[in-house]
Amino acid sequence: MSTTPDLFDSQHESEFAPRVAANSRLTSATGAVIFVLLFAEGITILQVGRLLTPHVFIGLMLIPPVLLKVATTGWRLVRYYSGDRDFVRRGPPHLILRLLGPFVVVLTVVVIASGMALVFTHAMRSQMLLVHKASFILWLGAMTIHVLGHIIETATLAPRDWFARSRRQVAGASRRQWVLVASVVAGVILAVLLTPYASNFFVG
Repeated sequence: MSTTPDLFDSQHESEFAPRVAANSRLTSATGAVIFVLLFAEGITILQVGRLLTPHVFIGLMLIPPVLLKVATTGWRLVRYYSGDRDFVRRGPPHLILRLLGPFVVVLTVVVIASGMALVFTHAMRSQMLLVHKASFILWLGAMTIHVLGHIIETATLAPRDWFARSRRQVAGASRRQWVLVASVVAGVILAVLLTPYASNFFVG
């Protein structure tokens, strides 16, 4: 299998199959959206008691984009390890990022699930709070490495479907835009419907 470094910038994009480039663009754009939402979520953590409502709202908003990112990344891994020639030629992520990936996914699920359990149930409140805090600390460390490992690729590829000149270079830009926007809209709808249940977060 290929040992090509995971450097997939604008200069290398044309060297790979369109479906590989499309997957990379959607993954990077989704990652950029998640990064912005996580930054906003991090601000609410500074005063989570006073900023509980936006903390929960943003946390719920994150769920559909995170699922989309897991799907696009998972698709690339499945195609690569199944021997798909185009994805093999694209090459795997750096070994450290490959080993870290499952931990990022699992910790993300635990952080979100424990946060939702805190908001929407009163069962085992102290245990869930401990799980939420501990998983967040571990997740923050793993996510920091993950972001730094992909920051150049994300910054390069994320905007390319949104500019007229570069969006024409890989077919399907409009579909990718709609998928990304749909994930954000789904997140907003989810947050609007469920955030009111967070009013008793610190009660009991």
